[in-house]
Amino acid sequence: MSEKVEQIRPGRLSRKTSAYRYDASTESGRQDTKAQVAMNHNLSAKISNPLASIPRELLLGQVTRFSEWHGLCECIPLMRKGALIAQDPTGFEDIRGPEALDAEEIDTLRREITHKWKVPWLLYLTIVTCSIGAAVQGWDQEGSNGANLSFPAQFGIGGDSDHDILLVGLINSAPYIGSSLIGCWLSDPLNNFFGRRGTIFISAVFCLLTPLGGAITQNWQQFLISRIILGVGMGIKASTVPIFAAENSPASIRGALVMSWQLWTAFGIFLGCSANLAVSKVGRISWRLQVGSAFIPAIPLVLLILLCPESPRWYIKKGRYQDAMKSLLRLRNHPVQAARDLYSIYAQVKIEADAMGDSTYAKRLVQLFTIPRVRRATLASFVVMIGQQMCGINIIAFYSSTVFKEAGTSDFNALLASWGFGLPAIWTIDTFGRRSLLLFTFPNMAWSLLAAGLCTLIPKTSNVHVGLVALFVYLFAVFYSPGEGPVPFTYSAEVFPLSHREVGMSWAVATCLFWAAVLSITFPKILAAMGVLGAFCLYAGFNIAAFIMIFLWMPETKQHTLEELDYVFAVPTSVFIKYNTTKALPWWFKRYILWRPGVSLEPLYHFDEPDDITSRPPSIVMENLLAPVSDTGATVDTEESDRMPESQSSATATGADAVTIFSQAEREAIALRRYSWNGSNAHKHPAAEDAYPM
Repeated sequence: MSEKVEQIRPGRLSRKTSAYRYDASTESGRQDTKAQVAMNHNLSAKISNPLASIPRELLLGQVTRFSEWHGLCECIPLMRKGALIAQDPTGFEDIRGPEALDAEEIDTLRREITHKWKVPWLLYLTIVTCSIGAAVQGWDQEGSNGANLSFPAQFGIGGDSDHDILLVGLINSAPYIGSSLIGCWLSDPLNNFFGRRGTIFISAVFCLLTPLGGAITQNWQQFLISRIILGVGMGIKASTVPIFAAENSPASIRGALVMSWQLWTAFGIFLGCSANLAVSKVGRISWRLQVGSAFIPAIPLVLLILLCPESPRWYIKKGRYQDAMKSLLRLRNHPVQAARDLYSIYAQVKIEADAMGDSTYAKRLVQLFTIPRVRRATLASFVVMIGQQMCGINIIAFYSSTVFKEAGTSDFNALLASWGFGLPAIWTIDTFGRRSLLLFTFPNMAWSLLAAGLCTLIPKTSNVHVGLVALFVYLFAVFYSPGEGPVPFTYSAEVFPLSHREVGMSWAVATCLFWAAVLSITFPKILAAMGVLGAFCLYAGFNIAAFIMIFLWMPETKQHTLEELDYVFAVPTSVFIKYNTTKALPWWFKRYILWRPGVSLEPLYHFDEPDDITSRPPSIVMENLLAPVSDTGATVDTEESDRMPESQSSATATGADAVTIFSQAEREAIALRRYSWNGSNAHKHPAAEDAYPM
C-alpha cells in the first residue's frame, strides 16, 4: 500500500479500470478472464450474463461507442435501452432516466412472456421454409422404401445371394453415404461464404435435380451415383436448416420451432408413402415415379428461402452489425427486442471469440475434441445422433414395407401397412425438455419393438398377425415422435458455440447419417440371418444402451439462449455424471418408485445472481494530479483497496490519507468521465453531450 501511495505523481489524469477499460478492448465488449475460464471449467454450474456485473454508466458508454463504431448511430437511444434490458431481463420496468421504457415497449416485453407464440410472420415463414426442407428429406428417404419392391428385379440384383442383398443395401444407403462423407463437411465452407440462406438454396437445387436423374437411370450403377449426389444435397441441408431455424428463433419457443424439422420429416415420409401407394400399380415404371416424385417439395424450398431473413448471428459472426440489426427487426415484434438481442448476442460472442481464438476449418475440426466446452458438446451431439440409429427408426423407414411383407402380407398390403408410419409424429411433437423426452421414450421404444418382434411368432394365417405387428410398430413411432424424432437435430443445432456451430453440426449429422448408411447396408443381412424377431430384439437392446448413454452424457438445453449454453457445457462431465448418479437418480427412485411426492431435487444449473451494480463504483485506477508524470508511476485500484486488510494501513502515513486519495480519485473520475469518452482524439457522437448524460 505504501509503495502505491508514495509513487503517485502529479500530472495529467488517466482513467483505467481493472476489468473494463476505456480503450478498444472495452468497446469490443471484452470482459475479464473469469467469464472465459468458466466457459471451459464451470464447476459451480452457474449460468452467467456477461453484462450483469457492468456498472450502468460504463455499460451505456460501451454500447454508445459500439453503435458509433458499427454504423448504428441512429439506433443509439434504442441500443442503450436494449443493453439495459439485456443486463437485467426481468427488471425492464425498473429502468429509469433517459433510457426508461415507454408503455408500448413495456407491454411488448410483457407479452413476450405471456404471448410467446405471437411472433412476426417472417419468422413463421422461415420455419415453414425450414420445414419444407425437412419434408424433402423425408420424401427422398421414403422414395426408396417403395422402390425396394421393384427396382432390384429390373436391375438384375433381386436375388437372395449375398452380392445382391449387399448391393440393394448399398443403394438404399447411398444418400447417407453421400451426406456423411461429402455433403455434411461441405456445410462449414459453404456457410462461411454464402451464409445460411445461400447454403440452403444450393442444397435445394441438389434435391430438385437428383430425384429426376435417379428416375431415368438405366442400371444400378447409375442409380447408385444419383443417390450419392442426392445425399450430398441432403447432407448440406440437414447440417444447415436446423441451425438456421435455431438462430432465428427466440429462446422461449426455439425448441418447438426447431422441432418442426422432425415433424415435417415425418410428414415427408407420410407424403412419400402416399405417393408410393398412388403409383404402385402402374406397372414397371412405378419405382421410377416413386423415386422421381421427391423433387416436388424442393420447388417451394428453392423459392421461399429467398424471402427469408438471413441469420442475425451469422451477420454478427461476420461483423455485419447493420445487417444483423435489419434481420432482427424483421424477426422480432418490436425494435427494442431487436436491440436487446443484438447487444446480448454480441457480448457473448465476443467472450466466445476471446476464449476460442481465430481458427481455420481444419483447426476447428480438431478443436471439436480438444477444447473442453466444445468437446462436451461434441460428445452430447454424438450420443443423441447415434441414438437415432440405435433406436431403429431409419431401418423401419427404409424397410417397413419389406418387414411387413416378411411378416406375411402382399406387396400392396405391405405398402398400405407402412402408409401411416409417419402420422403419429404429426400430433405428438411437443416442447418438453430434450433430455427428459429421451429418458422417457427410449424404454418405451424398447418394449414396443420387442412386442412387435414377438407378434411375428403368431401364425401368418391368423387375421391378427399383421395387425398386431403394425400396431406395435405404430406405438414405436408414437414414442419416437416426441423424443428421438425431433430432439437430435434440434439439440445438435443448439449445443455448439457460434464459432464452431457449422462444423459441429456437420459432425453431428455426419455421425447420424454414416451409421444410418452402415445399418442400411447391414440390415438386409441381419434380417436374413436373424429374421424379423431377432432384428427387432436386437434393436430393443440398442434402445436400452442408448438410454444409459443419454443419462450419463447429455445435458439439458431447454429454455436457455444459445449463448447461455456456453456455461451449461462448461460444466465438467465428471460433475454432470456425479450429479445424475448421486442426486437425480435417487430422487427419481424415491419419487416414482417409492411414491414420495414431497421429495425435492436440487437443480444442477442455476443463474448467477447479478451484482448490485448500482451500489458500488467501477474499479478505477488513477494517477495523482499533484505530482509530476512518471513513466513508471504506480497506479491505485480503489476496488482492490477496499478489500485490503486493516493491518496494512500502518504502511502509509495514516489510513485516512489513503482513503482521502481514493475518494479524490473517484471524484475526479466522475468529473472527467465525459472527457474520457469524448476527448480531443475520440470520435464524438453529435448528440452525446445532451442526449446521453453519463
